[in-house]
Amino acid sequence: MRVVALLLGGLNCCATAASAQTATDAPSRLRLSATERVRYELIDGQARAGFNKSDDLLNFRTTVLAEYDAKSVRFAAELWDSRVYRADRGTPVTINEVNALELVQVFAEARLGAVAGPGSTATMQAGRFLLNLGSRRLVAADDYRNTTNGYTGLHANLTAKPGWRATAIYTLPQQRRPDDLDALLDNEEAVDRESFDLVLWGGLVSRARAIGPATVETSFFHLGERDRPGRPTRDRSLNTVALRIIRDPAPGRFDLELEGIVQRGRASAGTATAAIRQPVAAWFLHADAGYGFGGGWKPRVSIEYDHASGDGRGGRFGRFDTLLGMRRADLAPAGLYNAIARTNIASPGVRVEATPDRKTDLFVSYRPMWLASRFDAFSSTGVRDASGRSGNFAGHQVDGRIRHRLSRALMLELDAVLLAKGRFLRDAPNAPPGRWTRYVSFNVAASF
Repeated sequence: MRVVALLLGGLNCCATAASAQTATDAPSRLRLSATERVRYELIDGQARAGFNKSDDLLNFRTTVLAEYDAKSVRFAAELWDSRVYRADRGTPVTINEVNALELVQVFAEARLGAVAGPGSTATMQAGRFLLNLGSRRLVAADDYRNTTNGYTGLHANLTAKPGWRATAIYTLPQQRRPDDLDALLDNEEAVDRESFDLVLWGGLVSRARAIGPATVETSFFHLGERDRPGRPTRDRSLNTVALRIIRDPAPGRFDLELEGIVQRGRASAGTATAAIRQPVAAWFLHADAGYGFGGGWKPRVSIEYDHASGDGRGGRFGRFDTLLGMRRADLAPAGLYNAIARTNIASPGVRVEATPDRKTDLFVSYRPMWLASRFDAFSSTGVRDASGRSGNFAGHQVDGRIRHRLSRALMLELDAVLLAKGRFLRDAPNAPPGRWTRYVSFNVAASF
């Protein structure tokens, strides 16, 4: 904790100085910015199989972004440096935590003008870039995680009257390296790789006020994957179609979101060369409805439901694949916890959000959780009972977050999760011992 306190003081001084300098700089086509996030997280009663029962981890994530605006063309390059400390071989450290000194973004973006008539706009990006598309449940640049998802290829955007938006992509998702545990624990540096062994393409179309005040959005993405020397895969070939209806939250009115996703294709039963290729039939549903109140704290109360299919009995492949989507906004934190993902889960919930003042926001949610298929591993825990005898109730989760902006450049964040394990997470053959999982993370983020 002393390390975090010292960093907090240092970051606050740097952020104050950077803000003062920015205020006096003359406008320029060249813009430089940077961020530093420090996270200290602890867990007791780990719910995932195969890791330390209790653990702590110190995360550092640094980004430096340079942009040059030449009016019709914008150029950008962004360096990410993600490292962790205090880990050992029982700590769940993966490429989601470590990616040292990587040029995640380097692209050119052309502004193409009113190609679809008066009032329309169009842009085209080429190179390495970040993506956040639609609900971000399928394609995202994850922000809570210590590393992010990068994409290399082409990205086009179009807006047109009245309320139409369209996006198309053809990308090679960046494969973070190194990916062996010893190298990750040492924070070793290696250039990420992109190749036609992993391809993601597709797009989405939306229209505002398509159903009364609600926006309607439809999307399609294809993920193609194949082995290469030294990197066996499950040879996924997945076609994913989604339909989403959303009315954004606002004080004094009801809001809603409904998204249904169907996934079809083929995937191997494992990463071995001789693994059987199986047809995939998976699906996902998210629904929530809420009401935003006026007044001082502007509270919003919502009920929600998430259901992601799992593998059936007898080798039937039905486990939903969230592709390159985020999880924090809907489900729970990643990091040392990382137990709840958008796969083999059925979970209603209730959420309360509030903004006590313009510098502070918070939420708390409660979810009871079941397995969509009792024969598959529960969500991302790796805990499984192939016989189905351990039942299908995973437990009760309470999740909360509070963020406070100390200044224009400095943000504090506290995340906490309490999981009361249900019968399945206590009795399944490879379930870690204990009845409770407790997780907390302290975050300091500075922007310059």
